[in-house]
Amino acid sequence: MGTINGATLMARNLKQQGVDYMFGIIGFPVQGIASAAQKEGITYIGMRNEQSASYAAHAAAYLTGRPQACLVVSGPGVIHAFAGLANAQQNCWPMILIGGASPTYQNGMGAFQEERQVELAAPYCKYAQGVGDVARIPYYVEQAIRTSLFGRPGPVYLDMPDNIIRGEVDEKDLVHAATVGEPPRSQANPEDIEAALSALESAERPLVIVGKGMGWSRAENEVREFIERTQLPFLASPMGKGILPDDDPLSVGAARSTALREADVVFLMGARLNWIMHFGLPPRFAPDVRVVQLDICAEEIGTNVSAHVALVGDGKAITAQLNRALDNRQWFYPAEAPWRAKLKQKAADNLEAVKPMTEDESTPMNYYRAYRDIEEWLPENAIIIGEGANTMDIGRTQMANRSPRSRLDAGTYGTMGIGMGFAIAAAVVNPDQPIVSVQGDSAFGFSGMEIETMCRYGLPIKMIVLNNGGIGGGVAQLREDKPNPPFALTPGAHYEGIMEAMGGKGFYVEDPADLRGALIEAMAYDGPALVNVVIHPKAGRKPQEFGWLTT
Repeated sequence: MGTINGATLMARNLKQQGVDYMFGIIGFPVQGIASAAQKEGITYIGMRNEQSASYAAHAAAYLTGRPQACLVVSGPGVIHAFAGLANAQQNCWPMILIGGASPTYQNGMGAFQEERQVELAAPYCKYAQGVGDVARIPYYVEQAIRTSLFGRPGPVYLDMPDNIIRGEVDEKDLVHAATVGEPPRSQANPEDIEAALSALESAERPLVIVGKGMGWSRAENEVREFIERTQLPFLASPMGKGILPDDDPLSVGAARSTALREADVVFLMGARLNWIMHFGLPPRFAPDVRVVQLDICAEEIGTNVSAHVALVGDGKAITAQLNRALDNRQWFYPAEAPWRAKLKQKAADNLEAVKPMTEDESTPMNYYRAYRDIEEWLPENAIIIGEGANTMDIGRTQMANRSPRSRLDAGTYGTMGIGMGFAIAAAVVNPDQPIVSVQGDSAFGFSGMEIETMCRYGLPIKMIVLNNGGIGGGVAQLREDKPNPPFALTPGAHYEGIMEAMGGKGFYVEDPADLRGALIEAMAYDGPALVNVVIHPKAGRKPQEFGWLTT
C-alpha cells in the first residue's frame, strides 16, 4: 500500500456512495478532484455556470434516486452554486455540493477567494462541513450522503481546502466508511391507515392530490393500484404529473380549480399545502375541508391546515399499507357519484374554452396554438422540462406526461434559470429517452450559454423557445423615443442562431403552418436543436377564475 491524495480519496468515496455524475466548473483548487472523479468512473460534465451545474446535480439526483455531485471553485464559485442548494432544499431533492477553499494555513489572511463558505452554506443545507484532515474524507462523505438521502431528502455541502485536496495520507492509516444503503422505508400506524380509509369512504367529494414526493419514493405502482382500486378522482401537482398518466380517466387536472374548491376530503400524497396548492385555504379550498396527509416529514403535518389524519413515513411503503388494508374493505368511489359528473363537465367546459385559441391560425401565434403542435409531436416517453411564466404554466396544462419523473420545472421555489441544467441532467442520466425543453425567451436568457455544453457533449436535447419578446408579456418593437418598458426584451431575437453558432441545429418559426415541420426536423436531427417560435407579445392564458397564487 502507498499514499493517496485528498482529491483521489474524495472521488473514490463519492463513487463508493453511489455518486455517478458530477457537474461543475473547474479552477483553483478543484481541478484534481474532477480528474480523479473521471478516473474513478464518475461521469464529469463541465458546465458554463455554477448555477446550472448545481441545478443539474439535484435534477440528476431526483432522476437516479441517489445524491449526485456539483463541484465548484472557491469563493464566488461556491456562492453562485448556492442557487442550486436553495432550490434543492425547497424541492426536497438530495445533492452534494463540493466547494474548493483556500488553504487552511491561510485562513483569516485574505487568501485568494477566501470566504466563510461552510457558515454561508449552512442555511441552505441539511449538513455543511469543512474537511480539515485528509484521512477523515471517507467519514465526511458518508455522513454527507446519508444525511442528504435519509428522511426528507435535501442538499449537503463539503468544503475542500487546497491543502486537503493536495494532501496525502498513507492508505494503511485510513478508516473506510460503510456504503450508505437505500433509506429505510418507515410505515404508518395501522390505526391511522384505517382512519385514512374511513375518511375517504365518508367523503361525498373526495380528491387525491399526487405530489412529487411520490415520484421520489418510486411509489408509482402502489399509487396506481390505490387509485384503480378506490376509483378516486386525482389531481397531480406540477412535478407529480406522470406518476399516473395525465390522460387517465380519473384525472381531474382539466377541472383543477373546481376540484380544489369543492372537495370535502383531500388526500395529500407526497404534496404540500404551500403556494402551489394555495395553502389549502379559502377561497381556493372549502373552509371545512378535511385533510388526510401523507408525508415523510412529521414537521410538515398540519402546515397551513390541520390534518384530519396524519400518515408519517415513506410514500411507497404507506401506499402499500393502504392497498393491503383495502383487502378488508372492498370499497370504491361510485361511478355514478354527482361529484364525478360535475368534474367531468367542468373539464369539458375548460377544454371548450381554449379551443378557439388552439385553432387560431393568426401570425404571430398564441401559446395554445403553439402547444397544439408541440403536444401532438411530443414522444410519449419524453422527459419534459418547462420554464418560464406563461410558457410553463400553460405548458403544464397542454403537454401530457404519462410516466413518472418525466416532468421537471421551476418547482416549489419558482426558480428561473433551472431549464438548461435540468435538461442536461436528464439527457446525461437518460441517454435513451427524448429530452424536450420548452422555455420562454426570458427563461432561456438565464443560462443560454449551456447550449455550448449540450453541443460539446453531443446531447440530443430538443429545445423550444416560445419567444414573445419580454418577461411575462412583450413588445412588438422597441422604441427610440422613450425608455424600453422594464419587461421588454428584443422582439424576434434569433436565439436559434446561438445554437447554430455552437454546432447544433436551429429553426426560426413565425407562421404556425411552419411549426410542425420544424419540430419534426429538429427531432430527426442527431444532436441538440432549438426551435425559436415567435409568439404574440400580448398572448397569455385563458381567463382565470382566481388570480395568481391565492385569490
